[in-house]
Amino acid sequence: MSRMLGALAAILLSLAALPAQAAVVITFWSHELGNSFPHAFFTLRGIPDAGGPPVDLNYGFTPKAVSPAILFGPVAGRIDIAKPGYMNGSDAQFAVTLSDAQYADIRRLVTEWDDKTGDGTYHMNTRNCVHFTQEAARRAGLASVDAFPALMKKPRSFLKALAAANDGRVTMIGRHGKEYLASLPPIVPTPSAPALAPAAVPAPVN
Repeated sequence: MSRMLGALAAILLSLAALPAQAAVVITFWSHELGNSFPHAFFTLRGIPDAGGPPVDLNYGFTPKAVSPAILFGPVAGRIDIAKPGYMNGSDAQFAVTLSDAQYADIRRLVTEWDDKTGDGTYHMNTRNCVHFTQEAARRAGLASVDAFPALMKKPRSFLKALAAANDGRVTMIGRHGKEYLASLPPIVPTPSAPALAPAAVPAPVN
């Protein structure tokens, strides 16, 4: 019985550490294994304060082709939708609860960087996956997003430094993706809330 109570307490503490799902939460992730891209990305999860369907999305930015060309200048890039296996092997670093205005602004960011609806140029030094998450953090209201120029090719180090610079504004997670995803509660829609008009975003990449 005591073991069961201990397990229940651990689950409750884990859930209490997560941001409330009454709004959309952006979570920043890093991926450190191999040559897979993107190495930094974010998820959007929850329900807008104004109502509407549940949100469960993720976005990263990556070159269309991983080749030596990415080391020498700009190449074609695209918005990337991480598959479950990739997320399981990544790390959730920290989360921020968004206002509806911030959520809409981050959805606009996705269209602005998508090669079909905006500028999809990828540049290792000035417009990579870390820069993409940097801009998302800016639109999420975080401070000191430009304070770490030496870390713009180091996703995990950048996100950890950014979280430390925004202590008290972010919810620290620091958990492996598979464990973190398994701990998330279901997103419960609010039937009485008015629906928001969907934002124009790129379709998932198969």
